[in-house]
Amino acid sequence: MLTFRPKPSAAKPALYRDLLEQLAALFAGESDPIANAANASALLFWSLADVNWTGFYFLRAGGELVLGPFHGKPACVRIAAGRGVCGAAVRRAESVLVPDVHEFPGHIACDPDSRSELVVPLRREGAILGVLDLDSPLRARFDGEDRAGIEAVAEAYVAASMFAG
Repeated sequence: MLTFRPKPSAAKPALYRDLLEQLAALFAGESDPIANAANASALLFWSLADVNWTGFYFLRAGGELVLGPFHGKPACVRIAAGRGVCGAAVRRAESVLVPDVHEFPGHIACDPDSRSELVVPLRREGAILGVLDLDSPLRARFDGEDRAGIEAVAEAYVAASMFAG
């Protein structure tokens, strides 16, 4: 059985261990990347405190990111190569944690309520497939423990999903 919205006092490492167990149950026997992204974004949205958007963007030819499954307000559908926090994560090939998006040069404001953001690349054998993006209306909502936890979520998602190509 899946549970949502942990107690705010829950230690982040334990929270992410629980989320990974729940994701393993959701991913069991399912390899479709869209289905897995839909369940992962829902689980994150409903389980993490103080987030207003969780979702996936998939990398397409030419470096463009295209919106995938998400939870939250409607989002930007396409993000050009290198633009915004998502594009920066792809360009740098590493996670990008932004305490205040208003201070990030080139930030794309899909939701004006978002204040902080964490973007983690989805990788398979060195290739970037897309990103997992989390937004919060709180400044500095995400920290190093969140980065490590969401990186583990991204790894579990990629390992469970069969991508074409």
